[in-house]
Amino acid sequence: MPTPLSRVPARALVAALLVAAFCAQALAALRPHVPLLLVSTVVSLAVEGVMYRWQRGMLSVFAKSHADITVRHVLRDLLLVVALLRLGEQQRETLYTPLVAGLLAFYALHCAIQAVSVLVRRTRTLPVVTRNIDASALRLSPAPPVLLRRPGDRLLVFGLPATAGLLATAATDDPRCAALGIALSLGLALLGLYDLLVRLLPGRRPAGERETLEWLDAWLAEYRPTVGLYFSGGASSAYQANMWLEPLAQLEGRPLIVLRERFMVPKIGPTDVPVLCLPKVSTLMRLEDSSLQVLVHPSNSGKTSQVLRIPTLKHTFVNHGESDKLSSCNPYAKAYDEVWVAGPAARERYALAEVGVEDKDVVEIGRPQLDAVRPYEGAPSGARTTVLYAPTWEGWDGNPGNTSVMEAGENLVRALLADPGVRLLYKPHPLTGSVDPRAGAADLRIRELIRAAIREQTAERSRDTGELDLRARELDRLTTTAVRAGADQLERMLLQGEPEPGRADAVAAATATWEEAYWASLPEGEHQVVTDARPTLYSCFNQADLLISDVSSVISDFLASGKPYAVANTSGLAEDVFRKAFPTVRAATVLTPDAAGVPDLLETVRHPEKDELAKARAELKRHLLGPDEPASQERFNAAVQALGSAACEHRARMAERLAAEVATEIPDQRRSATPPQPAHPA
Repeated sequence: MPTPLSRVPARALVAALLVAAFCAQALAALRPHVPLLLVSTVVSLAVEGVMYRWQRGMLSVFAKSHADITVRHVLRDLLLVVALLRLGEQQRETLYTPLVAGLLAFYALHCAIQAVSVLVRRTRTLPVVTRNIDASALRLSPAPPVLLRRPGDRLLVFGLPATAGLLATAATDDPRCAALGIALSLGLALLGLYDLLVRLLPGRRPAGERETLEWLDAWLAEYRPTVGLYFSGGASSAYQANMWLEPLAQLEGRPLIVLRERFMVPKIGPTDVPVLCLPKVSTLMRLEDSSLQVLVHPSNSGKTSQVLRIPTLKHTFVNHGESDKLSSCNPYAKAYDEVWVAGPAARERYALAEVGVEDKDVVEIGRPQLDAVRPYEGAPSGARTTVLYAPTWEGWDGNPGNTSVMEAGENLVRALLADPGVRLLYKPHPLTGSVDPRAGAADLRIRELIRAAIREQTAERSRDTGELDLRARELDRLTTTAVRAGADQLERMLLQGEPEPGRADAVAAATATWEEAYWASLPEGEHQVVTDARPTLYSCFNQADLLISDVSSVISDFLASGKPYAVANTSGLAEDVFRKAFPTVRAATVLTPDAAGVPDLLETVRHPEKDELAKARAELKRHLLGPDEPASQERFNAAVQALGSAACEHRARMAERLAAEVATEIPDQRRSATPPQPAHPA
């Protein structure tokens, strides 16, 4: 992937070529000079094509300079007209008048198409976006062609015949070429305008805002949701919600996913749970009158405060992972009715942090996602020891101890690759490098180190991916909907309606089969850089004999396996202070940034009798994640049911209080409305 700096010369070259082409075209039009006119115009059009295909960032640069595609296209055609007038004799000016009029009519149609396109887009922007819901009653339909929605692309394609015709006339001195080209452009524009106007007819429009909201109320009344997952965040934060999809789907009752950003709908992973995106606060408030009882929050966001205003709902914060970081004890957590944590450690963490979360509001539910993590089975069974290096990202606070990628990552990877008996799995955090570019650069260097080692490993090896490809196609068939590139949200709603019964079970089975085929397809002992959504982190847990990570939720989750783990200490603290500051490190091997302890660590993994931390890991596992029985999913479900009952009781009390207030007010109103009686004479 090219870096931003490497793209600068390419952008400068594109801009220089375009400016030079226009200057040459202007010179050729004024002189006039036909060969130069032809070459400069063709180069100008070619550069436009390059920008729209590979350098779309330059489009905004030109637009900010008031030289957008419309200005450039008008200037290009204007220079061609000037050239024709300069080339022709004076009495032939009247011959070109109809051509100029036709060209002006084309640009007028282009403006009309853009205006109507905006109207169509507004009618197709509903106050609700759905997934896994039958919303056909909203008169959903396929989106208009992409050319009709993107003015730059449309002008290039629709205007190309006119430009080509003008060029041909300049070369041949035959006005019929320009007339034919302009006629074709006019025809394309008229067809495009007709297509858009038809979509504005009453019978072709999607439902309006009022009708859509009435449909939403009716759907909520029919589905009667009981528990919802509420999520709002940036494009790269979808993983925080996705990790709760399967536990949510397995709950008793009728689950629902509530989103706030339209772009987040396709980023939610495969699930059969109905998805509602409610961008506006006024639409979100309609949940107050629904049967929804509990909202589960895996993260905090600015829009969380909006849904907390709904008095009929109970809210709980479950976080998207637990660690010793301060972010796991955010003071915002006191805004929720309850805070659900994995085990006693998090309860103690909130008490020590003194952020306003009362102990009575903390509920231990374990980590339902970890029920599928396989337990420790002893020393590595094969010839290789599989080590998972899963560092976290640099975080928002700039603490150098957040991630080991910058200070220790390369040393750790080199030390692991130096051992011929190690198979390394590298899975960096998705946000690595998003705050500190140095972390991103270190991540790239680590990947290259591993890929170089892979090239040495696989020089004489072949990989059989036939079974994997078959399983991948089956999984993709179940988890993806064939949506064309130009589909808008309304078309996606049409295609991603109510799922077929049993799809969730089929997806789970297909996922397990794919994971098995994926690991089986790899040559024995081959290192891997894992950055895609599949395989998941928990699938990597099941493959690993050892985890090396940072102070993060990854080590808390890995403890569910009971396997050895190590934590890189890049905080600058002494080891004893580091262990005391971060309780999750208590049962870990602490590695220094120079990775000097890696050989001894591998020795204890291969020879469990030398592992002095096994008992400490078992104790820490119970402390962090709670007991093994009942299962985390059962505890999660019980917590949902209990909080839902509390919501129902609260709603009943509020209804009784309102009824009592109404009953009290009515007699008072009647008494105040009774006319005064005349006084009796003495």
